[in-house]
Amino acid sequence: MFDRRLIQYFDWGLLSVTVLISLIGLILLYSAVSVDEAVLQTSAFYKQIMWYGLGLALMCLMMVFSYRQLSKWAPLIYGVSILMLVCVRLFGSHAGGATRWLAFGPLNFQPSEPVKIAVIILLSRYFAGHVKKTGMGFLTVILPMILTAIPFALVATQPDLGTAGTLLLIAVSMALFVKIERRTFLCAFFIALLAVPLGWHILEPYQKERVMTLLSPDRDPLGSGYHIRQSKIAVGSGLIFGKGYLQGTQKKLSFLPEQHTDFIFSALAEEWGFAGSVFLLFLFLLLIAFGLSIAHGCRDSFGTILCMGICAMIFWQVFINMAMVMGVMPVVGMPLPLISYGGSSMFTIFIGIGLLMNVSMRRFFKQ
Repeated sequence: MFDRRLIQYFDWGLLSVTVLISLIGLILLYSAVSVDEAVLQTSAFYKQIMWYGLGLALMCLMMVFSYRQLSKWAPLIYGVSILMLVCVRLFGSHAGGATRWLAFGPLNFQPSEPVKIAVIILLSRYFAGHVKKTGMGFLTVILPMILTAIPFALVATQPDLGTAGTLLLIAVSMALFVKIERRTFLCAFFIALLAVPLGWHILEPYQKERVMTLLSPDRDPLGSGYHIRQSKIAVGSGLIFGKGYLQGTQKKLSFLPEQHTDFIFSALAEEWGFAGSVFLLFLFLLLIAFGLSIAHGCRDSFGTILCMGICAMIFWQVFINMAMVMGVMPVVGMPLPLISYGGSSMFTIFIGIGLLMNVSMRRFFKQ
């Protein structure tokens, strides 16, 4: 028998904000691909509509079962995700200097995106069983460090430092939320500092160049610094209210790189200005606020930590993307959630939002 409380506790506000951001994403994408009438460009808009439809279907699918079942399935979900990352290493498609995709006929799938959800679910299960008022000790956090390090290493060597870094930030955010001992935090912090030279050594030459360009933007304005230079010009030229929809000159002249994927926020800032940028940022903050509200109202630790992990995933992706296009962080492959073109990232965000709604619908139920 259908439980009416599932509708009573459904978070219509979260759904409304998600749909509104998605509609803005479609409007921006149409503008970004309208410059070139080639078949590849015009088809991107219609593919994105299909991705949105499939994403909404996945979001609904995430609501049909109790989120508490995920605690039992966590090891299996994590294992399958790691297996997919291994398959990328062995059979993945190579493009743009990286091997990140698995090909299924005409479709390409990026396993590094859903692995974020797998890590969040597994860490939520672990932290829910080990949370302490005094904070977790160093021995307690060793296992989640290992569980995060495995996908981090597999993704970083694709190479995809943007997604790998997001995995690390999600895990750290979740650990700080459940609380760790001060000496454990300090120990982990010093270990991270010691790992910086090693991390620099394993970076690809083009990744080192991006970091150096961030520190000195004018060192190679027509080479490694071209992307960020054109992005900052587009962002600054929008002023308060922008140049108008479909009127962005940086976009029209194709000066703005990857304007339908990683740098789509630059196109928004140019056409919609500071006002439009702040409005979109407000919608993302509202989306995260709804997620945090659900976490606060949940009656069990697993659901609360799960919601926090999903909110951290959305926050860090938005933060990194916007910081990247404004020249505050190095250029990395980081799509703007629900806005940038692409299926894998969008599906992952919709799955996360579906899980937030799942917890919302069942957060007042007794276990």
